[in-house]
Amino acid sequence: MLKCKTVWRKLAPLARASSTACRQNVRRAGLNNVRSPALVPVSHMSTGGAGGGGENKLYVLLVGAACVGGAAYAYQTVKGDSQRYQDRLAEIASRPNKSATEQPTTYIQSEAPAVQSTETVEVPEQGSEPQATEKKEPPSAEEAGPPATATEEPVVPSPSETTQLSPAADPGLSLAKVPSHAPYLLIGGGTASFAAARSIRARDPGAKVLIVTDEPDLPYMRPPLSKELWFSDDPSVTDTLRFKQWNGKERSIYFQPPSFYISPEDLASTENGGVAVLTGRKVLHMDVRGNKVQLDDDTEISYDKCLIATGGEPRNLQVIERAGEEVMKRTTLFRKIEDFKALDKVSRNVKSITIIGGGFLGSELACALGRRSNESDLEVVQMFPEKGNMGKVLPEYLSNWTTEKVKKEGVKVITEALVKSVTYKDDKVEIQLKDGRVVNTDHIVAAVGLEPSVDLAKSAGLEVDSDFGGYRVNAELQARSNIWVAGDAACFYDIRLGRRRVEHHDHAVVSGRLAGENMTGASKPYWHQSMFWSDLGPDVGYEAIGIVDSSLPTVGVFAKATAKDTPKAATEKSGTGIRSESETEAVAVSPVASSTPSPSPMQQQDEYGKGVIFYLRDKVVVGIILWNVFNRMPIARKIIKDGEEHADLNEVAKLFNIHED
Repeated sequence: MLKCKTVWRKLAPLARASSTACRQNVRRAGLNNVRSPALVPVSHMSTGGAGGGGENKLYVLLVGAACVGGAAYAYQTVKGDSQRYQDRLAEIASRPNKSATEQPTTYIQSEAPAVQSTETVEVPEQGSEPQATEKKEPPSAEEAGPPATATEEPVVPSPSETTQLSPAADPGLSLAKVPSHAPYLLIGGGTASFAAARSIRARDPGAKVLIVTDEPDLPYMRPPLSKELWFSDDPSVTDTLRFKQWNGKERSIYFQPPSFYISPEDLASTENGGVAVLTGRKVLHMDVRGNKVQLDDDTEISYDKCLIATGGEPRNLQVIERAGEEVMKRTTLFRKIEDFKALDKVSRNVKSITIIGGGFLGSELACALGRRSNESDLEVVQMFPEKGNMGKVLPEYLSNWTTEKVKKEGVKVITEALVKSVTYKDDKVEIQLKDGRVVNTDHIVAAVGLEPSVDLAKSAGLEVDSDFGGYRVNAELQARSNIWVAGDAACFYDIRLGRRRVEHHDHAVVSGRLAGENMTGASKPYWHQSMFWSDLGPDVGYEAIGIVDSSLPTVGVFAKATAKDTPKAATEKSGTGIRSESETEAVAVSPVASSTPSPSPMQQQDEYGKGVIFYLRDKVVVGIILWNVFNRMPIARKIIKDGEEHADLNEVAKLFNIHED
C-alpha cells in the first residue's frame, strides 16, 4: 500500500499536466476557423506526432495501469501478511505438544522443560535395559503431559540416551542427557579430572564443570585397588568398595558420594553451577578451532575451556597378545575397578597366579595375593627381568632386600626372567623363558607399565613427546589455546628437573589442581615436586620424590626402625590413608636437625629398617626415597628445589630425624 501511494504521488503531476494540455488543444482547435494555422502554437505532449488525441490515450493507459498494478501489489501484500500471521499463531499454539513429543539427542535448556507424563517413572527399570541394543519410540502427543512448571521433575530420557554408573552411584545420574555446552569440559574421570574440578570450583564458585569418562564409575582413587582393598576382612568388599586404611578408619574408594554431583542435564540450568559426570561415553574427536568435541555416539559438546586427563592404558607383552584367545582370556591387565573385581574372583577360584612385572604395581599385587595364599592353597609367582623387586628404582642392595621381603609374604619370585613364549596346554598357561625355564599357571597378571592415552592428538593437532610419551605441554600444563593436560598423559616441563612424565597418584592430584587453577586464569608454572609411595603390606613402605632411577649414583643413610616406622603407624598419625592428599598441603619449614650422631652411610647390613636414599646427578640431589620414614616429604621437596651440592649427605640426612626413637 505504501508503494502504491508513492507511485501515485509521482504520476499525479503528469496526469494534471495532461488534462491541462487537452483543454488547451480543444480551445486552440476552435480558433483554426478564423486564424491562420501558422499562428496556432503546437503542444508537444509526447514523443509522437504533434496534435491529435493519441497522446491523451497513452497517458490515460499509463495512469490506469499504475493504479491497477499498485492495487494488485497491495492486495498480495496484505494477503501474504495475513497468511504469515495465521501460521505464526498456529505455530505458537502447537508448541506444548511439540516439546512434549520431541526428545532431542542433545540437551537444550529451556525455562520450562517438559515432562513425559504425570506419572512417576522408575529409573532403575529403564536403567536395566540394554543401552546400545534398543531405542524407545517417543511418546505420542496424546500421551504427553502439559508443560512442566519450575517445581516439576525433568523428563527421564530413554535408555538410548542414558549413561550407566557404578552400583554405588546415584541411579538418577545414570539416565542423564548430554549437555550441548559445558563452560569447563574435563575429558577423563580419574584423579586429575576430579582435582581440576575441585580447583576450578574453588576459584570460580559458580563454575559449571562437566566430566566425561568412558568408565562406568564416578571418579575414584586407584591406589587402594592394589593396596588396602586386598587386606579387607569384608567379604563384600568388591561390591561396597569400602576398605579399612592402615589406621583402621574406613572409607570409600570414591572421592565423593553421588549426592556431591549434579545431573548433566541440569548443568546449564543450575544457578550456582556444579560438577556433573557423564559416564560410559568416550570423546573420539576434538575440533580445536570450533571449541567442541564429538563423543562415540556422534553427540557434540562445545566448551570454553577443556582439560585432557585421559590417563593411560596398561601395556601387555607381545608374546601374550600373539598367544591366542585362550591365553588372553586368562590374562588380566590391572588398572580399573572392574580389573580388581575380576582378579579377586579369579584368585578365589584358581590354584595358581603368575604376575609378570617387578615394578610398583607388580610388587604390590604380589604381596597382596601372597598374603591371601597363606589362607588358601593359592600359589603366587612373580617374575621380572631385573635382579630384584623394583630394580629400576631401588639401588641393588635395597632391591635384593625387598625381594626377600616379598618372598616372606608367600610369593615365589623368579628373577632375571625374560618371557620367550606363552601357550595354553592341558588347561594350563605355559610360560617359557629364554633361559629354558618353564612355568605353568592358571592365570597371568601383566603389570609391565602404562601407555599414555593420546588418541585425541591427531584430531586436536597436539604434539606427542617422542621420548617420554604423552601430550607435550608447557610449564603451565597448556597444550594449545583453551586446552590443558594433566595426570599420566601430560609430558610437562619441570622448571627444576626438565621435561618429564609422571605416572603416580600425587602427580595427578597436583597437576590436576594446577591445571584447574590455570583454566581460571592463574597462569602458574608447575614447580611443585609431586611424590609417590608404595606399600608392601602394612609394615614396609616408602615415599619418593623427584627422579629416582637405579642407574643414578645413590647415597643411603639408614637407622634402626621402631614400631612407629611403618605405613600403618604413619596413617594413624596423619589420619588419612592417601598420604599424598595430606602432605601436598604441607609447607616445608626450616627443619631442626637431630643431635643424635649418625652412622656412616650405607653400611653393609642385613636390615634396612628406615632411612633416606639420595639420587645424584652431577653431584646435585635430584631424587629422594624415604624408606619407612613418613611425614617428612616437605623437607625432601625443599632439598630438590634448592638444587645445591652437598659435601656430606650424612649431615643432610639428619634433617629427617631418622636417628630419633
